[in-house]
Amino acid sequence: MFVLAVLLLIAAVALFFVGRSMGRASFRLGAAGALIAGLFAGIASCVHVVGAYEVGVPVTFGKVGSPMTPGVTVISPFTTVTSFSTRPVDLNLSDKDVVEVRSSQGGVMEVEVTVKWAVAPTKAVELYRLAGSEAAIQQRLVFPDSREIIRNVFARHTSEEGYSSAREKINAEIGALIKERLAPRGIDVTTVNLRNVKPSAALQDQIDRKIQQQQATERATEASRTAKAEADRRRIEAEGIARANKILNDSLTDKVLMNQCIDAYKEAAAKNPVYAVPCGSGSGNPLIVDGTKR
Repeated sequence: MFVLAVLLLIAAVALFFVGRSMGRASFRLGAAGALIAGLFAGIASCVHVVGAYEVGVPVTFGKVGSPMTPGVTVISPFTTVTSFSTRPVDLNLSDKDVVEVRSSQGGVMEVEVTVKWAVAPTKAVELYRLAGSEAAIQQRLVFPDSREIIRNVFARHTSEEGYSSAREKINAEIGALIKERLAPRGIDVTTVNLRNVKPSAALQDQIDRKIQQQQATERATEASRTAKAEADRRRIEAEGIARANKILNDSLTDKVLMNQCIDAYKEAAAKNPVYAVPCGSGSGNPLIVDGTKR
């Protein structure tokens, strides 16, 4: 803008003298217009507006100045201002940037993570010296440090913990370590979201085989438990029958048998003409015979 202002002022002076020498009013009007435009361009080159949720870092002849807060600031026309957003920026580690990690058992997994980070306004000058721009901060600082920490954390856990049982714990560890690493540099990490953990093809095959083995073991255990229960049931049933037979055998004395024969004789005599013969050989027990049948 400052260069444009200088060119317009030179053009205004040239048009003025040409118009004066040639006596042309149009050239003098053109000179006036160029002068006014040059003045506006010069004023604009000395004013810089820092937007809301931004911080500016001024540099004049290679010297870095103090951070500029949002608003209008008068600067030297030789000053360039680099702006940084103070709003959270998303770093998505997915697709081609997905993080490949190894568990403590050596299993390979692919991890997708989103890191939300923002520039601390008070550290804008230091970040400018380290990186130079917002894109460079993400590429040179946030990106490599986040990947390194993610790999280190997963290396302390098993594969099963990584993709299922300890995901929340791992997410908290990663977030705490990234914040701790980047905070001294002036980068505020607001959120770390462990979005997806996917086992590699080889690890998935191992997981499937392990699940099949566990299912086979569970089926065998259940079959063994069922067989044992059936054997116990049959043993208990046999023991019960044996005890019942023993009790019955012990209770069938001669007097009991005689009494049962007498009861049967009475019941038969009430319905049909009967006669009695001894029950058994010399047992003294009567045998009840229906006389109506031959």
